[in-house]
Amino acid sequence: MHAELSALRDEVFARNPGESEFHQSVSEVFEALDPVVDRHPQYVEAGILHRLCEPERQIIFRVPWADDQGVVHVNRGFRVEFNSALGPYKGGIRFHPSVYLGIVKFLGFEQIFKNSLTGMPIGGGKGGSDFNPAGRSDGEIMRFCQSFMTELHRHIGEHTDVPAGDIGVGGREIGYMFGQYKRLTNRFEAGVLTGKGLTWGGSLVRTEATGYGAVMFADSMLRTRGESMDGQRVLVSGSGNVALHAAEKAAALGATVVTASDSKGYIVDEKGLDLELLKQIKEVERGRISEYAERRGGHVRYVEGGSVWDVPGTVAIPSATQNELDDDAAKTLLNNGVKAVSEGANMPSTEAATHLFVESGILFGPGKAANAGGVATSALEMQQNASRDSWNFDYTHERLEQIMRDIHDRCVETAEEYGTPGNYVAGANIAGFIKVADAMLAQGLV
Repeated sequence: MHAELSALRDEVFARNPGESEFHQSVSEVFEALDPVVDRHPQYVEAGILHRLCEPERQIIFRVPWADDQGVVHVNRGFRVEFNSALGPYKGGIRFHPSVYLGIVKFLGFEQIFKNSLTGMPIGGGKGGSDFNPAGRSDGEIMRFCQSFMTELHRHIGEHTDVPAGDIGVGGREIGYMFGQYKRLTNRFEAGVLTGKGLTWGGSLVRTEATGYGAVMFADSMLRTRGESMDGQRVLVSGSGNVALHAAEKAAALGATVVTASDSKGYIVDEKGLDLELLKQIKEVERGRISEYAERRGGHVRYVEGGSVWDVPGTVAIPSATQNELDDDAAKTLLNNGVKAVSEGANMPSTEAATHLFVESGILFGPGKAANAGGVATSALEMQQNASRDSWNFDYTHERLEQIMRDIHDRCVETAEEYGTPGNYVAGANIAGFIKVADAMLAQGLV
């Protein structure tokens, strides 16, 4: 690593102690930037890298709420508004017990480059809370969302910061937060949140976009080697929104999706997942993945615990959470003949696993490129809100496909230009960085 980059990375680690996920995301970006720093010394001279690693604003607040028994709980809320060089801050809100400042900063930092790659005019940010929605009633979730938005509303707006959903935050939670924002501000400001209901400002394809986009990216990678998703044996981790729609799109393109998982274990369905049954269990009943095996029949294997990556497959789409796929899992996938890995989640591969995939020469699409379909379609939702318009499914889907193809091609071309042909990690990080860095240079020392 270039001396200036290495020194700055050490400084970032020292200034942000204990935030391992943030450290990991910074390291991945910096490892790609050696040829950029050599070719463009003005980025170092203008302190672009120093400024990029320091969020423009970090907001931490108390979220008090009462459960159905009247017991008072206090959670912690976060919003990290990382970089607005390209547009208003844009990024999801995550409700999960694991959320702390380091997680939100890692997600916000990744979002800068992901949003840049989409070509849309959006900056990078992220938010969340350590609230656990699992097992909570609709009333409890509504009261929590209202309390959360009571503070957050001061800091967001369609020209300032536009949150969306993430883990633990779907259409229900977005609805409760939007209602509270409207009540507090006396404005029906549709563009302040994305992922809204279709009858009040939402966009078709937004629900499917992250999972669909990860598969589109995988298909584009395979086509560089004369293949496609058709006929592939696909491994998907997770069983949330991203995983379900990645499986749906892969099946539509002719692949056989054989796995899904949750925190308790995973299933292997050699006949291909019955997506209607899986959606019923996970989205409607909010049940466990084991129930799929019980209902589907004897040919389905359920494994409690373990690693879904032990199952042989040709394409892997990790879609659960960060660092779910470690170096041992990467070695197993490679030994089993995986051809392509397309990250549906944010940074689901550990640093060691990422290095193994890149060094092996397989097709590896990093999350900031492969899972950009969600935020890209959020930006399309913002366009529709701004014009008081609503697009049909086919038109929006075509826009998503074009954006994902453009991201793929930009990664390929940039990797080639900077001396690392076929390296999607380098291509994504360099392409995303340069667009933001140039905008920061143009806007002066702010």
